[in-house]
Amino acid sequence: MAIRQIAVLPYRAESSAVDAPIRILLITSRGGSRWVIPKGQLKNGLAPHTCAAREAEEEAGVRGAACPTPLGSYRFRKRRPSGAFVWADVEVFPFAVTQELDKWPEHKERKRQWFTLAEAAEKVADEDLRALIRSFGAREFMAAASGTSMFETVAEKTGVNAMFGWFQKLLPKEGNFFDLFERQAATLVAGADALARMLQGGSDLADHIREIEEREHEADNITREVLHTVRRTFLTPFDRAAITDLIAAMDDAIDEMQHVAGAVDLYDIHQFEPEMKDMAGIIVDAARLTAEAVPLLRRVADNGPRLHELTERLVRMEGHADEINAAGLRRLFKETRKDDALHFITRQEMFKRLERVVDRFEDIANEIDGLVIDHS
Repeated sequence: MAIRQIAVLPYRAESSAVDAPIRILLITSRGGSRWVIPKGQLKNGLAPHTCAAREAEEEAGVRGAACPTPLGSYRFRKRRPSGAFVWADVEVFPFAVTQELDKWPEHKERKRQWFTLAEAAEKVADEDLRALIRSFGAREFMAAASGTSMFETVAEKTGVNAMFGWFQKLLPKEGNFFDLFERQAATLVAGADALARMLQGGSDLADHIREIEEREHEADNITREVLHTVRRTFLTPFDRAAITDLIAAMDDAIDEMQHVAGAVDLYDIHQFEPEMKDMAGIIVDAARLTAEAVPLLRRVADNGPRLHELTERLVRMEGHADEINAAGLRRLFKETRKDDALHFITRQEMFKRLERVVDRFEDIANEIDGLVIDHS
């Protein structure tokens, strides 16, 4: 039987843009020069992703939001003290880095460095891990999403660009719906990151609450622009109801994030339950997956299989969040003293609002799945 281990894939985006390149943090092996990801053994009483997050801090000196839903797994040969090489199965959890420490337990034993997805995949030795890293950002699908129009294709093959120039100007415009969808997805990513930072606690809560509120206002403006564009556009890429339903689902997600921030401010909460942080990890990864899916809608028929993979993962994460929510409430109820009912009520409200955020991402997944079904 293979040894079971856990690991994190630490990542960050270079900017808040929806198509911003992803960077991966690798570390060197202890006493060696091989590039690896932080990993370790499961510990009794701790959830796998919690163990993985601890390894990230101990080995790489980074803190952040670990998504409890694993990205995947890989297998490698591990050398035992006896000299034998045995199989080890490593479950990998996405880990959105929010803080880098100057010193950490193993800072004298390891080096750390940020790489692009392609560079990170080349640096690691295990082929399965390479494939896992390459699939994380799915840049090939992003490239596929920016296809050329029929007129551009004809013009490229025939060289009659000028003839089509005036003809295109006579056609009714399709609006800038895809650009607006992508701007909204970028707002979701930024809001989710701020939410995760807020739920880590600390002295900067007010800043994170303010950022979430500002992101929610940005999302409202984008939603209004979409609705205005629908009304004044003759030709739309999808059914008008599908467009408004998708942008509304995205807007609802950032609205629910703002409600979480509002509850933190209203109830003056400064410390957060571990299950709340776990749900924040799911929200961060759900926003990342949404940001990957939205540009693929530009060529929904061609990208149907990948879009289905992404939406299936979002739905699976929502089910995992329900389990975490129930476990957190159960534990909180058992630990709350009879004379401190207010503590339980305020935390219960927090759990409810976090669950609603994840539910809205499932709504987004369902809307995208509907587009895939209608246009494949």
